[in-house]
Amino acid sequence: MSDDTVVVWDPSLLAYNMGDHPLDPVRVELTVALARELGILDRPGVRVVTPEPADDALLTRVHHPAYLAAVRAAPRDPLFAGYGLGTSDNPVFEGMHESSALITGATVAAAEAVWRGDALRAVNVAGGLHHAMPARASGFCVYNDPAVAIARLLDLGAERIAYVDVDVHHGDGVQDVFWDDPRVLTVSLHETPLALFPGTGFPDETGGPGAQGTAVNMPLPPGVDDTGWQRAFHAIVPSVLRAFRPQVLVSQCGADGHRLDPLADLNLTVDGQRATYLALRALADELCEGRWVATGGGGYALVEVVPRAWSHLLAVATGDPIDPATLTPPAWRELAAARRPGREIPLRMTDDADPSFEPWQPTGEPNAVDRAIAATRKAVFPLLGLDPHDPRD
Repeated sequence: MSDDTVVVWDPSLLAYNMGDHPLDPVRVELTVALARELGILDRPGVRVVTPEPADDALLTRVHHPAYLAAVRAAPRDPLFAGYGLGTSDNPVFEGMHESSALITGATVAAAEAVWRGDALRAVNVAGGLHHAMPARASGFCVYNDPAVAIARLLDLGAERIAYVDVDVHHGDGVQDVFWDDPRVLTVSLHETPLALFPGTGFPDETGGPGAQGTAVNMPLPPGVDDTGWQRAFHAIVPSVLRAFRPQVLVSQCGADGHRLDPLADLNLTVDGQRATYLALRALADELCEGRWVATGGGGYALVEVVPRAWSHLLAVATGDPIDPATLTPPAWRELAAARRPGREIPLRMTDDADPSFEPWQPTGEPNAVDRAIAATRKAVFPLLGLDPHDPRD
């Protein structure tokens, strides 16, 4: 097995562009530019791979043929409606099928490189479109690239795949696709569906018949900071992954839990997000012989947050993490200012936050985070043979 890291990237991935819309591809452009300026993409063992679009055979592993036909047809029909397309969340745009298929192909290429041993880890920061359903666009997502990549891994012989989603929104599309499949564990940490789209992701969503315990949901109350997030992550994710024993870890690393994100209500920092990426890599090393496929996802503080968060992700995936005190390079600041005039350009790779936390315990006076942790553990831990009250599990 190679210990290289594959970064799947080409500027053509920026063509997934919904126009005047929160999901602006500038966030991906600025991420790759920042990673380049920091030298992350020039590290030994890092290979930048150009993606090819996913073909219909791949896409229909998850999506219905009629839906693919609709995605192709919609840009040519100004009156098109249906399949979740043509809404404010999912506007129709030119080249919609082609750009969506390319993002999917990029995540599939990342998964194939890891499974075949061509790389230990692989990243597609343009991916992570986790809300798309088999026959419907949803939540800014046309094709569900993580789900297609997981289906491809199953076709290649994988028997146990863990998907961990740390986007602020529930990873509903991936959960839906694999709801009845005991070979795929889906784990999502997100803001409570009582307050945020898509309205799913409650603790009692634990998987379909024959796959109970393979959907794990950790909804968190609005306002949770790094300390609460890390406490919840470490009270749930390591235990369920160790019980499941995955062969490969796939993660969706949306950056929209940050305190500056305009579409959600959590209070995370880039320092806390960096800590989460380090934890994911450590779990891949412990349980999957290092095999880790990472994607981007949500994130709508286009200049202030996403490029720094995902540059930390790329650094963690490719070797040594970036020191949080590192200055953002002047050339990158100039590019960011040119792309988004008037926005505050971050000067350092840190928010000066300490993401350390106290581990969860079943005793003591519980706060809102502890109550949420207890609810998730109670719902799913017994299904995986774990004790919901034992902090060692």
